[in-house]
Amino acid sequence: MRVLLIEDDKMVGAAVEQALRDAAYAVDWVTDGETAIHAAENEAYEVALLDLGLPMADGREVLRRFRSLGRKLPVIIVTARDGIDDRIDGLDLGADDYLVKPFEIRELLARMRAVLRREGSGSPALLTNGKLHLDPATREAGFLGETSLLTAREFAVLSALLTRPGTILSRSELERQIYGWNEEVESNAIEFLIHMIRKKLGSMAIRNVRGVGWMVDRPS
Repeated sequence: MRVLLIEDDKMVGAAVEQALRDAAYAVDWVTDGETAIHAAENEAYEVALLDLGLPMADGREVLRRFRSLGRKLPVIIVTARDGIDDRIDGLDLGADDYLVKPFEIRELLARMRAVLRREGSGSPALLTNGKLHLDPATREAGFLGETSLLTAREFAVLSALLTRPGTILSRSELERQIYGWNEEVESNAIEFLIHMIRKKLGSMAIRNVRGVGWMVDRPS
């Protein structure tokens, strides 16, 4: 799942970026409002985390531009501005949630999951096709009686497949779910991750469509 992180404080941004990657999100981090607008115009994101005090274009203008794009992008404002008027203004401009710094990363992740469930653009409380299930909160997966805890990147791959059961996803589509802009794409990483998921859950958990990609079965 791909996240647009918009934060001009280098220390805060680096900490949040790493925490999101550890939680299996692919992260694109930008530090000014104009770059954020350009990124949202040219890339599809599942959620944006938006600071308000930004150079080039402030967070309020960024949010207005996001809402003019014609497609739904869930936005969580993450800011030090804690006044009630700031909160009301941000929500009235179209933010889906408002989180005040400093915050616990666990709360941020929980709010992201809640916003994505509410908007229907991300994972429900439990991803399943009837035989295979995945818990986004714990990264525990199960298939036909076998259960296992997945690594962050194993989770990202299986989550992408279970979000679209019955759809074949190519290597490049799966890479998009686990790599941000500044991350080096490792050779054969997808094949290795799928091999490890199958080793943990069983060879039939993920199907290989030779020369095309991978899929999980539609709900029966």
